[in-house]
Amino acid sequence: MNFNIVDSAELARLRKSGEIRLIDVRTDAEVARGVIPGAIHIPLHLIPFRMDEIDGNVPTIIYCQSGGRSGQACGFLAAKGWQNLSNLQGGILGWVASGNALAQLG
Repeated sequence: MNFNIVDSAELARLRKSGEIRLIDVRTDAEVARGVIPGAIHIPLHLIPFRMDEIDGNVPTIIYCQSGGRSGQACGFLAAKGWQNLSNLQGGILGWVASGNALAQLG
């Protein structure tokens, strides 16, 4: 495994302390219910086609509903040579369960 795992508390700290990229790999229907503020949406099945949108020099945290699909995305990108990748443990469900707010995309 060539990527890190962060929890909601660590993500909240990283968002306040500096530049990170946050990518939501859920479906359009899931994203319509809300995203973590600041996230961009790249559905999991489009990651191979939109890799050029992911700057390997910026710490990137990927999330989904509970952590499974984002783990797949991290594994795929890591195998392609990306570094500075993290999977959000528990996904957006963990984020909300920790008392954090959601926003609408865009």
